[in-house]
Amino acid sequence: MRYAETGFNLEIDLSRGSIERVETDPRLTQLHLGGQGTAARLLWEGVGPEVQPFDEENMLIFSTGILHGTPVPGANRTSVDTFSPQTNLYSHSIFGGFFGPELKHAGYDKIVIRGRSPELVYLWIHNDKVEIRDATHLAGKGAIETGELIKQELKQAEAQVAAIGLAGENRCYMASIEHSNSSASRGVGVIMGDKRLKAIAVRGTNDINVARPAELFQLCDSQYREIYDNPDCGCIFRHEHDESWHVDNFAWGNARDRVRGHWTEEREREWRETTERYEVRWTACYNCPKDCHIAIQVPGQPKFQLKCYSKLTYCMAAYEELDFNYKMLSLTQEYGLDGFTTPQLLAFAVEIYEAGILTDEDLPDFPAGSGDRFFYLVEKIVHREGIGDILANGVYWAARQIGKGAEAYDHNTMKKFEQVPIKLGTVNYPYFLMYATGEKMNITQTEGSFPQVPIADPEERKKFVEGWDAAPEKFKQWYLQWEPRTHVSFEAAVNITDWNETMHYVDDALGMCAFLSSFRGQFGGRPPYHMYNLPAYASYATGMDLDPEKLLEIGRRNRTLIRALNVRRGMRRVDEAPPADHWKKREPENEQKLLSEYYAFKGWTDEGIPTKQTLDEFELGYVGDDFVERGILAG
Repeated sequence: MRYAETGFNLEIDLSRGSIERVETDPRLTQLHLGGQGTAARLLWEGVGPEVQPFDEENMLIFSTGILHGTPVPGANRTSVDTFSPQTNLYSHSIFGGFFGPELKHAGYDKIVIRGRSPELVYLWIHNDKVEIRDATHLAGKGAIETGELIKQELKQAEAQVAAIGLAGENRCYMASIEHSNSSASRGVGVIMGDKRLKAIAVRGTNDINVARPAELFQLCDSQYREIYDNPDCGCIFRHEHDESWHVDNFAWGNARDRVRGHWTEEREREWRETTERYEVRWTACYNCPKDCHIAIQVPGQPKFQLKCYSKLTYCMAAYEELDFNYKMLSLTQEYGLDGFTTPQLLAFAVEIYEAGILTDEDLPDFPAGSGDRFFYLVEKIVHREGIGDILANGVYWAARQIGKGAEAYDHNTMKKFEQVPIKLGTVNYPYFLMYATGEKMNITQTEGSFPQVPIADPEERKKFVEGWDAAPEKFKQWYLQWEPRTHVSFEAAVNITDWNETMHYVDDALGMCAFLSSFRGQFGGRPPYHMYNLPAYASYATGMDLDPEKLLEIGRRNRTLIRALNVRRGMRRVDEAPPADHWKKREPENEQKLLSEYYAFKGWTDEGIPTKQTLDEFELGYVGDDFVERGILAG
């Protein structure tokens, strides 16, 4: 019997219209657990470097985590993995809600999608019944609207639906996949749209077996209460309205005026009142006591779900007031647009218009107000109309297709991909490494387990780390010794980066919410889940004998395999440079030394390529053989 997994993937070829239920190898679970880890193995085996992202051979993989559908609170994050047309590299996104656990209850660990349908379709998965159904009547419908229409059509109110909007249908590079209160952002919706797949609807009623149910339920009972009672876990805006950190340090798009951006008590009051005026209710994900999303209803517009990283993105980029953000989010969620990238893209277009690079010929009847301009541009982009056809390819490609100096306004891309925009003083060593080397193309999938700045007062700093048992003892010492306006050592920076990223790779294999695990508590202490208690949950669920060292090994194996996916597609050291103006003061020589130190720590060459020895140690010898055959590594 397979525990904590079904042992079956659902493989769909949309070109042929074929549906197969494929039994999986339990050895891969031992090596990679599940979620993102086993998806990476499928991508390695099934999508060679010669395959382009818009080729039919590219895969789009929806993965449950190994703990989905078990009693473990907060295990509900679904992984979506593919190769991006924006970067030609690996693309990974995660979303919460109910989709992953529902898929597990339907009897599948993954949906592996190949090919391209000749017409718009959606998948209907109801336990053993799987259909590819016509979706031409849903063309142009909003992402959330589509989910509701499909549930009505199927007469299945409890079905869970993940869908794209018009942005995905028209292959906008920043297209998202929307589900319930969550989004799979960062460019995976474009592949769903390319495959002409409008939505996936799932309903599952099967049981999921766990190896040691009594022990697991006992752990989960106390953990559920701890999460519920602890105000310092889950999305922090569940409890706070103070946005000074985000406003004063993040520069969305062209919102670079630091004086304009300062958070004040008045702004905090306005933010609270605005939120409360439009708030419908707080919502949660599957089996999680932490209601940390807000359903928002702006009069006359579709209801949407507010997530923490989209709280202020549009109003900061457009220099508009807080209610503008909600109006934009209502529109862009239905269109299926990424809340990280889209504000930067819209601000980029405004900047180059004001610089005379785009003209009234490019943007006829362009409004005068910045907020109206954003609404105008969204319509151009999602319809790929006029200049919107170029902007829909993201900032990096749009700047180079437009030319005429537009490249100078590409403030915030790395590896051709928009990053979370920050404007800080001096380069932060661990964050430089996380930005530069992160395979997930998104700092929020790498950061979290170590503070970004030290507390100035030594006694407060000491109090901060009391009870901080979620990381090795040496991490406490590094933090205690870290004085304001200084750097942590190279050794500390490398270890912090490795620890942060490994925690996220573990979470993404388990299907765990990072706000309950990888993200350390805002005020010290520890998150509910960490490397020293997660092994018990995973062991009781799967029957595997896991301890912290084995879990770390699995996380690092998955990270190394995903590194190899990008190396095989041509990524090298020269590509690993964060945006030039992320930090006002840079240290180019030390940054290069840091890269070399990090590569050596990871067992990679000075070009950032995992060595044959490292690959063999992680039982990835097949990757090393491939690299030797291709001339990436010497024989």
